[in-house]
Amino acid sequence: MPHKTRNRMTSQRRPQCGFTLMEVLISLLVFSIGVLGLLGLQGGAVRFSTDAQQRADATFLADQLFARMLISDPTTIATFAHRATGTAKCAPTGASSANAVVTEWLGEVTATLGAKATASLQQIVVDPATGQVTVRLCWQNGNDPLHQLVVSNQVQWQP
Repeated sequence: MPHKTRNRMTSQRRPQCGFTLMEVLISLLVFSIGVLGLLGLQGGAVRFSTDAQQRADATFLADQLFARMLISDPTTIATFAHRATGTAKCAPTGASSANAVVTEWLGEVTATLGAKATASLQQIVVDPATGQVTVRLCWQNGNDPLHQLVVSNQVQWQP
């Protein structure tokens, strides 16, 4: 019987084909870190977008109040003052305004900026002699710190 020679291919190492388990695990780890990073960016973008929208809403509300003051009787400017004393951030003191325009506007502030934007946080300081009006709007999102927007303008009526 002739002697069988061994196949040379079987005695040599076979070339590697496919992935090893370690390579698969590392690629899953890298992919997971990337997805977590994208989720973090998405959350931050939503938070910044909400903050920008609320600041735009607060600016619009302050502008609305100034416009309502301009169409009101100039002799009633002092009645627009609301919790006009106190300098602490979002902690005004003093009497609340009984002016119907102001109370309606304060309701719109709460409706627009949320339930935590109560009338007791808002401040309207009026100087009847100069017509200088400062509006301080305060609101809060969930457990975030209080947000504040201060707008000052001089209201002048045309004779």
